[in-house]
This record gives sequence, structure tokens and C-alpha cells, in this order.
Amino acid sequence: MDEGTRELLSPLPPSAKLVYYVLEAEGRFDQTGLAEETRLSTRTVRFAVEKLTEVGLVEEGFCPTDARRSVYEAVDADDASDPGSARDPDAEAQMATAVAED
Repeated sequence: MDEGTRELLSPLPPSAKLVYYVLEAEGRFDQTGLAEETRLSTRTVRFAVEKLTEVGLVEEGFCPTDARRSVYEAVDADDASDPGSARDPDAEAQMATAVAED
């Protein structure tokens, strides 16, 4: 984890830090998966994800198997602050379609 990420995490509550560490180590999760993995309530996970999204450390995406659900993924502080690093929504949609077809 780089220094920029540490600086963004430092004022956040412990629950948000835990959620970020799990996303960074384990990859993408939906809200229910994060609650199970962290043993936090879904309400606490939702609050943590909101805080992490506000500071740019987590991105929300579509679940490839259920369009009503969102999945969350950790983003490095360097990537979050670099405007050229934004993901191409068409590429993400194609990936979700490919995964759903499998």
C-alpha cells in the first residue's frame, strides 16, 4: 500500500479500513460478501463503502450475474487521483457480458 492510500485511509473509521483491506487482498465483492468476509453488519459495510467511494479508494461496478447488485473493488490512491485512469464503461460491460455467458 502506498503512502497516498494510507493518507486517505487515516481519517476513516476502522470499519472502512477493514473493508478496504479485504477488497485489496481478496478482490471484488458485493455488499453481502463483504459483510460475510469482514463479519460486519450490512449497514456498516454500506457506510464503509460510501466513505471509501467518497475518497476515491473504492469503485462500484455491476454484478455480472445480477444487474440489481453492485460489486466493489479497491483502487490505489495513485489510480484514483489520475484522471486518465478511469475505466472504460464499455470494456467493463463487455467483460460482464462475457462472464455472464460462461
